Amino acid sequence: MTDIAEDGRTWLLSGPGSSYALHLTDAGELLHLHWGPRIALADAEALAVRPLPGYRAFESPLDGREEYPVEGGPRFVRPALSVRTPERRGTEWVFEAYDTEGAELRLRFRDAGLVITLHYRMRGDVVERWVSLGNRGEAHVELLRADAATWTLPDREGWRLSQLHGRWAAESRLTNAPLTYGDKVIGSRRGHTGHQHLPWVALDTDATEERGEVYGCALGWSGSWRIAVAQLPDARVQITGGAGYDDSGLLMLAPGESYTSPVFAGLWSDGGFGGASRAWHAYQRAYVIPDADRDRPVLFNSWEATHFDIAQEQQAALARRAAAIGVELFVVDDGWFGARTSDRAGLGDWTPNPDRFPQGLKPLADQVHALGMQFGIWVEPEMVNPDSELYRAHPDWVQYQTGRKRTEMRHQLVLNLAREDVQEYLWERLDALLAGAPIDYVKWDFNRCFTDAGWPGEPYPQRLWVDHVRALYALVDRLRAAHPGVAFESCSGGGGRIDLGIVSRTDQVWTSDNTDPLDRLAIQHGFSQIHPARIMAAWVTDSPNTQLNGRATSLRFRFVSSMAGVLGVGGDLTEWSEEELAEARRWVDLYKEIRPVVQHGELYRLRPPEGGMSAVQYLRGDETVVLAWLPSQRFGEPVPALRLRGLDPSASYECRETGEIHRGAVLLHHGLRTGLRGDLDATVLRLRHI
Repeated sequence: MTDIAEDGRTWLLSGPGSSYALHLTDAGELLHLHWGPRIALADAEALAVRPLPGYRAFESPLDGREEYPVEGGPRFVRPALSVRTPERRGTEWVFEAYDTEGAELRLRFRDAGLVITLHYRMRGDVVERWVSLGNRGEAHVELLRADAATWTLPDREGWRLSQLHGRWAAESRLTNAPLTYGDKVIGSRRGHTGHQHLPWVALDTDATEERGEVYGCALGWSGSWRIAVAQLPDARVQITGGAGYDDSGLLMLAPGESYTSPVFAGLWSDGGFGGASRAWHAYQRAYVIPDADRDRPVLFNSWEATHFDIAQEQQAALARRAAAIGVELFVVDDGWFGARTSDRAGLGDWTPNPDRFPQGLKPLADQVHALGMQFGIWVEPEMVNPDSELYRAHPDWVQYQTGRKRTEMRHQLVLNLAREDVQEYLWERLDALLAGAPIDYVKWDFNRCFTDAGWPGEPYPQRLWVDHVRALYALVDRLRAAHPGVAFESCSGGGGRIDLGIVSRTDQVWTSDNTDPLDRLAIQHGFSQIHPARIMAAWVTDSPNTQLNGRATSLRFRFVSSMAGVLGVGGDLTEWSEEELAEARRWVDLYKEIRPVVQHGELYRLRPPEGGMSAVQYLRGDETVVLAWLPSQRFGEPVPALRLRGLDPSASYECRETGEIHRGAVLLHHGLRTGLRGDLDATVLRLRHI
């Protein structure tokens, strides 16, 4: 809902529990007024009449108060917008008009031929913000920086910054620290979202998991990006973020061209970090994730079982075993196409290997469907091996710089997806692939960063950083429209491309290449700060974990760890004993029973994975599910009790695993004691209102 003052200069956006207000002064300065608990329009108007402090030597009254700081004039904070024309650099903008369309508010400004529009939309208590720029003049305009938004926090003491950091196989780990003066910058200069940071930050002063105010911001962009959190000299805090890591240039707008930034979403919650997470999850399920109301199936992926050594009958044998334990989606990973017998060849040649699949993929897909499962495949369309038919025919289709070595990583180069001929080639190959066999699912991978991001012959080669991502989005959108029954998963060596932009186009994401169930608890804990279990793919793989650390874990621990998200199996089922297969079938059956609660319920993080027992709770309607893990017990310590959240304190609940009856916000103690014993153990508890 948007309320507008009678003079048309104060705007108030409100959700169920929060409000966001801004004001245009008589001098034409756009100021931030409020972001926090819900207020009335009269409250916003009262805030609008407060005068700005006067100018003083070396200081500007606009700094820390402007809604969207631009470069130019009496401003010294980090600008959200920096542009350059042949005559000048910077912006001297003038307000033109505002308008609304549905839930969207648009404020339009002009600087000579450049039209700048700030966009706002309230979805639940999440404020979506973005900017669009149009060149209506006669000269080219270079966008050095065009951030989606700047967020201004209220005056407080002792801000604390939370973020998600990591690396390959150790993504999404939560850390927090006091915010100090100056800029704290996170981002990616790698061409994709990156394993090092998820584009999310949260700030608080004294919040706990379930109490206190939390301000969070999340960027929806799958290329290079930057978020800067600045504590200014007067202690005010602003958060600025958008596409691109530095200010070397985003795009050159010719006359008549335009640019629309990604969405930079913001959320205020007074329910602590848990309340903020549940609001983010609800927002994504309602407005971001495609077909979010559908359950994601239990999948089997062949990678760790077979690697590149695959054949049709071998995959069919795995499929029969997968179907026997209750798997619903069978995915053939890398190695089915071209000359792909290792990672040294074949990328770019998206036709089935004639020796391995002499009749194409359809016979295997038909076998999988006959077993009652869906059929999926792995692709990596944005990459090419030098040893491929595609590269031999079009060596100029990759990113490269004249006179420089073409850096290979994983024996592959990055296709220049900004080129229209590359876009059309990929569309034709992938469309033909999906039309030529009954494929239900595509795992879309991206296994290296940009290095030699050049485009010889292009007048403004920097644009490939933005245009690659825009072309990726357009290609996935086009494929989804042409093949509406096909689901897509985003993967980038695990969690290297997870953000609101790619989440809006894919059905789930591969959280990490690290499938060790103990390591995964910390990764999944961090992931849950912003993203819901509904998209968090997690696999049960073999033990010991030969892919990473050699740790041995029980099948029970591996399953309960993976059941916290979208359950998958990635082990070599041909090596599992009959006892293991029977146990796996029981866990898969149990997951299917609790899946609606896990994938669509509200998440409560009961205990973080910090050495002792950790546990999460999912609540949906009158059902709740608790997953708990005990990495170790020392000195005969008892299993601690858990106080569940979100329950009716006057009601009774039956614990179906133990048959016990509990009241209200129950202390689950006896049930856990019977379910957890020794080292590396785990349990699942289901409660229902009675």
